[in-house]
Amino acid sequence: MRLTKFTDFGLRALMRMASLPDRAFSTAELSQEFALSRHHLTKIIAALSQAGIVVTQRGGGGGAMLARPADQIRLGDVVRVLEAGQVLVDCFAGSGGGCSITATCRLKARMQSAERAFLADLDRSTLADIALPAAAA
Repeated sequence: MRLTKFTDFGLRALMRMASLPDRAFSTAELSQEFALSRHHLTKIIAALSQAGIVVTQRGGGGGAMLARPADQIRLGDVVRVLEAGQVLVDCFAGSGGGCSITATCRLKARMQSAERAFLADLDRSTLADIALPAAAA
């Protein structure tokens, strides 16, 4: 399984926020630290905010911070939010993708099971489990 860069970058930003949960981080600061596009990171933070994972504040001293304690944010939930709309394989798409063997395929059920197991494993961990060391902040 391969996660999108959107999810990878979102997890990095959350790991940093979890290291200092009482501090707001600007997108400029996070994009510089992780060498990411600020524009791309802004979209990620917006998705996390809309899902209630982070809260944001504009202006001086503003930025993004965790909406609740890191030990209450499950990694599976974060991945579900950031990977929304992304399918593991084409046949998972609403249209069925371009697969010509959908009617007789036995792989799809196994792939769905593997995806559920992947997310279930992530659900056993929280953001607190992967927070970056505060000293690295």
